[in-house]
Amino acid sequence: MGARPDYPAQLFDRLMVTTGLRPGDRVLEVGAGPGKATSALAQRGLRVTALEPGPALAARARELLADYRVDVVETTLEDWHGERSAYDAVVAATSWHWVDPEIRYAAAARALRPDGHLAVWGTEHVFPVGGDPFFAELQEVYDAIGKGGPAEPRRPAPGELPDLREEIEASGLFHMVTVDHFDWTVDYDADSYIRLLRTFSGHIAMAPDDRQRLFNEIRRRLARRTDGRLRRGWGAVLNVARRA
Repeated sequence: MGARPDYPAQLFDRLMVTTGLRPGDRVLEVGAGPGKATSALAQRGLRVTALEPGPALAARARELLADYRVDVVETTLEDWHGERSAYDAVVAATSWHWVDPEIRYAAAARALRPDGHLAVWGTEHVFPVGGDPFFAELQEVYDAIGKGGPAEPRRPAPGELPDLREEIEASGLFHMVTVDHFDWTVDYDADSYIRLLRTFSGHIAMAPDDRQRLFNEIRRRLARRTDGRLRRGWGAVLNVARRA
């Protein structure tokens, strides 16, 4: 289902326990995309209102989720005018950074019933100790095309990703409940890894010649490996807070 990785089942299991959500409870999802997180929530018996402003992504989500109690609405959280104080949880999976930081916590609080929960997480590249050296080796290609980034690029290890604790508490609208880290790996061949990179804004914005040079190097370098694959580490930080 798309190039981005699936979230680990343990994350959703922890979400259910931490929030006390039960089958039949109502969840408002922000930025559902093609429904990766939505499907995991729906499979646990939750009734989901999934906000997705992109018509193509919303259509894919509706197709994927046709057998579940999911209502996909083509809108953003900023423009949504649904029921107030009606939801047991507001959830955002790798989408919270797209919502206007001036209003996102107030908008989530308005949607939640008293003592309802906000659950936010994203995914980032992490670098396990002894992990695949491919990414350090590929850095020379990014440097050559002027996309090397900082002199010492940040390479967080599993468990080192930042959380939203201070930001959430500063809103004055929520009290933190827990922060949990989840880490996993995904193996990619050249085609699947390039599909993943095509979803990242930095690679989309590259000059076409630079992007093609990078992709050619990925194919060439992976072709020298016996299995033709690389292993990428992923990390997610689940932030759960209760409406004040």
